[in-house]
Amino acid sequence: MARAGTLIESVMSDIESKIASRAYLPNTRLPSVRAQAKAMNVSISTVVEAYDRLVAEGRIVSRPGAGFYTSGPIAPLNLNQIGPKVAREIDPLWVSRESLEARAGALMPGCGWLPSEWLYQTGIKRALRSLARTDSPDLTEYASPKGSQTFRHFLQRRLLNQTIDVTPDQIMLTESGTHAIDLIGRFLLSPGDTVLVDDPCYFNFHALLKAHRVQIVGVPYTPNGPDLEQFAHALETHNPRLYLTNSGIHNPTGAQLTPSVAHKLLTLAKASELVIVEDDIFADLESTRSPRLAAFDGLDQVIEIGSFSKTVSASVRCGYIAARLEWIEQLVDLKIATSFSGNRLDSEIVLQTLTDSGYRKHMDKLQTWLAKQRRQTTEKLTRLGIQPWIQPKDGMFLWCQLPDGVNATQLARDCLTQDVVLAPGNVFSQSQNAHDFLRFNVAQCTEPKIFEVLAWALKQQI
Repeated sequence: MARAGTLIESVMSDIESKIASRAYLPNTRLPSVRAQAKAMNVSISTVVEAYDRLVAEGRIVSRPGAGFYTSGPIAPLNLNQIGPKVAREIDPLWVSRESLEARAGALMPGCGWLPSEWLYQTGIKRALRSLARTDSPDLTEYASPKGSQTFRHFLQRRLLNQTIDVTPDQIMLTESGTHAIDLIGRFLLSPGDTVLVDDPCYFNFHALLKAHRVQIVGVPYTPNGPDLEQFAHALETHNPRLYLTNSGIHNPTGAQLTPSVAHKLLTLAKASELVIVEDDIFADLESTRSPRLAAFDGLDQVIEIGSFSKTVSASVRCGYIAARLEWIEQLVDLKIATSFSGNRLDSEIVLQTLTDSGYRKHMDKLQTWLAKQRRQTTEKLTRLGIQPWIQPKDGMFLWCQLPDGVNATQLARDCLTQDVVLAPGNVFSQSQNAHDFLRFNVAQCTEPKIFEVLAWALKQQI
């Protein structure tokens, strides 16, 4: 319940927000009246009245001689109540909703996916026709716990081509890359654990980790990978359980990990027993393969995940986890407990599309289209005074710095009034130090109106 107005209501709101965010669980002892008054810089009588009102409402209980305690069942999980309040334009959940629910005709240079016409629809249609003509159990039956053996053999060959040594039994299919991370979080994390992420990183990593009620620590990202000095400091200071990253095409920067940084990073990880989750969702957009931590590590402390929503279909969902055999066996049990079975039909459609003779040719064309669009978008943005942080070799993203004095959140707010959806930098930044950055998806930047609206919005601040 949001309260505003008097100091008494401010104290009540503070307690209620901590209950809603699960910072205060049932039967948690509240700060003493004196401690709460000091923390909020209010009088003791103000806190006494606030606590008495909360007792009257049944939110807390008074135990004579012992203090005040929270009451009732645990609050339903409300992700918006976890962490500091931020403007909606840099709230990961709001940005995702705005992109997914955008009005017809809205332009979305800030979204993270390709236009549907850039995807390999021919292969999807061919797979659907093939399945519709058969009496295949893929149409109606549950999937096996690890998922299609044929698909897992295909993924084994695919990963071996990336020098990741893996057997089919070390691979489990999931509903998506997000599903894969969620299962790993359930498997390895407990509330209060620390997870390292790149700063900046894919904004839904922030939202998903909040749901696991962990502490998130950002490590500055460089054009060659994470800042190793800061990474080592975070290991020593926070003793994290996981590090979550893209080491192929990095989201949002478009950077690619270098071999020297990869080796040093793994040396640090092994010394601290850190588990690394490597999200390889953009693998098929790479023209030149960058290093994979899983290849150097041999799936000892690295878990490799991926999906095909960026290159096959966001509607037909399928992902995977590749990890130690004993971890996969336990993850299978967790998958059965939480979703019972995977989507057999979706995985077969994706497999047939990936193995279609035209898929590789389409990816080659897509890489060429993206390279052209990166150049053209860079030129248009540069004319507006918006400068790419680096010029990526591959992928769809440009991480761009705005002219001096321009705030990305306000720019996004202004552009939204003209039906142009942007992705301001702080939605990706745990430290909130990217207030003058935007992520642009070059595949979504083909409409001249985008740059006309940007030019107009920039003039509002300059």
